Amino acid sequence: MVSFFVFIRYNCFKVLVIKVKDKIAKFVNVMKRDGFFKTIKKTLTYVMGNYINKINIIKRVKFIINKDKISNEIDNILNLDYDRILVWRGSFGWNVPLYQRPQQIANYLINKRCLILYEVTRMTDKVDFIKKEKDNLYLVNYEIGAFEKLLFSKLCEINKPKYLQLYSTCWDVRKDEVDNYVNNGFKLLYEYIDDLNPKLAGTDKLPLNVAAIHDYVIKNKDVLVVTSADKLYEDMVNKRKSKENIILSSNGVDVDHFKHEKKDVPVMDEIKKEYKMIIGYYGALASWFDYDLIRKLAKNYKDIAFVLIGIKYDTSFDDSKINELDNVKYLGAVDYNELPNYANYFDIAWIPFVVNEITLATNPCKLFEYMALNKYIIASDLPECHKYKSVNIAKNYKEYVNLIDNYKLDKKYIDLLNKEANLNSWDSKADDIVKLLKSVE
Repeated sequence: MVSFFVFIRYNCFKVLVIKVKDKIAKFVNVMKRDGFFKTIKKTLTYVMGNYINKINIIKRVKFIINKDKISNEIDNILNLDYDRILVWRGSFGWNVPLYQRPQQIANYLINKRCLILYEVTRMTDKVDFIKKEKDNLYLVNYEIGAFEKLLFSKLCEINKPKYLQLYSTCWDVRKDEVDNYVNNGFKLLYEYIDDLNPKLAGTDKLPLNVAAIHDYVIKNKDVLVVTSADKLYEDMVNKRKSKENIILSSNGVDVDHFKHEKKDVPVMDEIKKEYKMIIGYYGALASWFDYDLIRKLAKNYKDIAFVLIGIKYDTSFDDSKINELDNVKYLGAVDYNELPNYANYFDIAWIPFVVNEITLATNPCKLFEYMALNKYIIASDLPECHKYKSVNIAKNYKEYVNLIDNYKLDKKYIDLLNKEANLNSWDSKADDIVKLLKSVE
């Protein structure tokens, strides 16, 4: 018995050490990317949001005073007209600069008789407990444990299909939390959307909880799995040795958002006047971005502006020093609502990624958005890009040069772009997921 408790204490300590190492590694990587003062500011915001606020006396008192009102509000929500409940847990947040798959899928699932309870991040979302975002979509803050328990107990009483929706790249949900949902009648809907690579987490090793949940998904065929790329689908099927409860549903596009009438953007107007063409990219600027290719092309085409929009995901952009080239224009992050206005100025929209384990499993949202924008698309030799006829593949520098020199945007090509954009709407991706849910209801 003594040896058992020694074993437990040792393993608890081991888990704690691994978690601390993950946090330290991430802190160091952010420090390299953003510098000392910006990192300290971000760290303080994170600590306030995720630790200090958990003992927020004011909010605890507010919950106690308003408990009956909050309880009635939850009852009213759970009494709405819907067929199933999806509880989306994760640290991605709602009002974040990268408006991507989690928010898009939620926006379309609510139109298919799904009630969505979407977890916010306290760093970007102003939600005390639960807040209506739109019909059948509610933003939830789990900061106060008593509120979390109240909501969970009421969810457990609902006699309708219930799902915990989790992304493979979610770093903050623990395995024991997943167990609690499953043991109380929830099915797990797991979206396997990226290669499980520590670089995506900003750490040196894959976070312990990510690996534990992924291993659980592999071993339990009753877990519903949505994969976003062929490589991820094949990986899950091979490890499970079964196709049961696994579907392939790529990323998509809100076609209307990228089709609406565009507004002028002064900074893009200035670039357009100065250069004969704009080759543009938006998204994460990370280690899988081909900086050497851009440097070489920018030096070769000094009359072309290479516009980069997005967040610096790591230190790779600064380390590359490509921003020192006059015709490389880095504009920082742009809000999703403004993005079509900026990208409308692109002559060529491209995805210049290096080919590695991460990008082999990447199905980029921007690919379909470029289609909806009716832009001439060039992409590196990525498996997911080969699926679409509208995407021009460049395997090397010479092929990039050839495609740029022979760039042509005619009616036939635009018709193809529109066709492939419409075939990959977020609405169709939400249909895929609902079909999977219905198969087990």
